[in-house]
Amino acid sequence: MDIKWIVLIVAVVMYLLVILKQDKKVWFTTGAALLLVALGTVLPGAIFNDGNGGASETGRLFAVTHSLGTLINWNVLMIYIGSMIIAALFIYSKVPARIADSIVEKSPGSGIAIIMILAMTGIISIFVENVATVLVMAPIALALSKKLKLNPTYFLAGLAVMSNLEGTATLVGDPPSMIFASFAGYTFNDFFFYGGRISIFFFVQTGLIAGCIFFYMYFRNAREKTAVDRTKVVSFVPAVLLVAMIAGLALLSFLHFDWQYGSGVYVMVLGIAGIVWYVLSQKKSGEEVRTLIKELDWETIFFLCGIFVVVGAISETGLLKEFAAFLADVTGGNKFFGFVLILLVSILISGFVDNVPYIIVMLPVAADLALNLGIHKELYMFALLIGSCLGGNLTPFGASANVVAMGILKKEGYPISFKGWLKIGAPFTFVTTLSAALFLWFVWK
Repeated sequence: MDIKWIVLIVAVVMYLLVILKQDKKVWFTTGAALLLVALGTVLPGAIFNDGNGGASETGRLFAVTHSLGTLINWNVLMIYIGSMIIAALFIYSKVPARIADSIVEKSPGSGIAIIMILAMTGIISIFVENVATVLVMAPIALALSKKLKLNPTYFLAGLAVMSNLEGTATLVGDPPSMIFASFAGYTFNDFFFYGGRISIFFFVQTGLIAGCIFFYMYFRNAREKTAVDRTKVVSFVPAVLLVAMIAGLALLSFLHFDWQYGSGVYVMVLGIAGIVWYVLSQKKSGEEVRTLIKELDWETIFFLCGIFVVVGAISETGLLKEFAAFLADVTGGNKFFGFVLILLVSILISGFVDNVPYIIVMLPVAADLALNLGIHKELYMFALLIGSCLGGNLTPFGASANVVAMGILKKEGYPISFKGWLKIGAPFTFVTTLSAALFLWFVWK
């Protein structure tokens, strides 16, 4: 049997196990990666190559060094870890809660305040991990719902889906954005403008506007004002670190900094500076610091490491290019059909499985498919991002933020069923994806 089919079997089994046993996904991806590295060590040059036709001359350790040094994207991982630290400190600072209080105070009515809080949740999630964003905004939503004697189901579900929507808008939003940037060679600024055209950020904002209109139709009748207790801010230092991270990444993009780890190191340094501030200024104990670090999303970090290696093996055996050629035949050369196909498949798959491994596999496929059809690769890669990230809103387990929102609602005595979530998630996904996709097609077709 050709070695590429063995690689494919390993990958398919890994994906099936990840889908069936989400709580064990790190073990499955790590196991698959180690198995492929072992095969690459036993059969040097058969799976992993250096881009020059093989790796047999580099010795049996090439599979190990190539996986650790090339396939695993350490720049992406450092950006993710550093931004998670800054996000955790930003939430600790109480600045997001204070901003939400100000919105409620200054809004002409409760309905507008709710929509503005939902929009703010989306904007915060551009820079802060989605689950963390939902957790910090949920108490505000629940308190406001109680004062208005309002069922909090739509409000809490809204926090989750708006958070998921904005996660792909910038380089530091979510792992899929970082993975895309790594594959496409995008800088922070490229998410706003690329090749003389507007980029993914603005397509996502079209979805945000559509999402706000969607929820306004539900909350428009809540017109009375309500008083709030203003949250006391702990410190503005984490907010400064967050702004410094955004500004620094933008500046590095302008400077076209050549060091491949430059962005990652910069964000990590800011994260470490935040921890130093947390210890010295906030007088936190070693145990409290360990708790903060322990509660970061390490599962996703290790999950990504395994996925990077497995998908790297699939790519280097030529399977992804063959799949792209197959899709080109299926579409019959029709770029609009290819666009719709990528969008719909991404929505359906991401509604039920983790979008990170799917995006890692499909990015080179989408790019090669666009190349085969002679069109801008951004059209299909952006469609992939929009479909897979917004598609996570479709079902209650399509994204971690959805699961968290359901858990909070159940605890508050408002359990929501799969069917109940679909009543919110399905139309929201349709409206936001359609608006973003139409704008994308108009700009990049």
